[in-house]
Amino acid sequence: MTSNPNRPANDDEALIEIIQRDGDSQAGRAAMNELLGRYHRNVYLWCFRYVRDHDRAMDLSQDVMINVLRGLPRFESRSSFSTWLFTITQNRCRSAVRKKEPIVDADIDMELFKDSQVDPAGLVEEAEAEAKVLALIGETLDPLEQQAIWLRCIEKMPVDEITDVLNIDASTGARSILQRARRKLRAARGLPNIERDRA
Repeated sequence: MTSNPNRPANDDEALIEIIQRDGDSQAGRAAMNELLGRYHRNVYLWCFRYVRDHDRAMDLSQDVMINVLRGLPRFESRSSFSTWLFTITQNRCRSAVRKKEPIVDADIDMELFKDSQVDPAGLVEEAEAEAKVLALIGETLDPLEQQAIWLRCIEKMPVDEITDVLNIDASTGARSILQRARRKLRAARGLPNIERDRA
């Protein structure tokens, strides 16, 4: 997921190590708050992409964070935290599209997910602007191309991670899907095609 590009790649891993080693301590709780706070906005925007409704997206993003909180003690760093978090978000949103039952857990302190820098009105405006872009993507690309473009262009996920997350079996992985999607989008917007795309 999108995060501070200046933050070291292993910074999330350092926080996860603290959480897994001593999650019940003050340092562990602070690390949990910091880690989840970094990604709360992005999880919301992902959820909004699926349901196109602010209240449902807020509920779903909290559900995702609860699942992450429960799963962090068993997280084994086989992929990056952001990739793991995206997978949880995607699965939760797909489930929500089939049935609309949020997770309720009285033992989870929702204050953990509070982000003092999040402006709800700003989030809605940003989500609505992204929705216009997503509408073009939705009208032009097939589902696999949509997800690949989102992960690469919005979430800045590396191409090899996109290949893994989306279970792409093609020999060129996500790269060829990204190139095809970009050609379609250029055509839909009336832009000239470019022979060599860079994924």
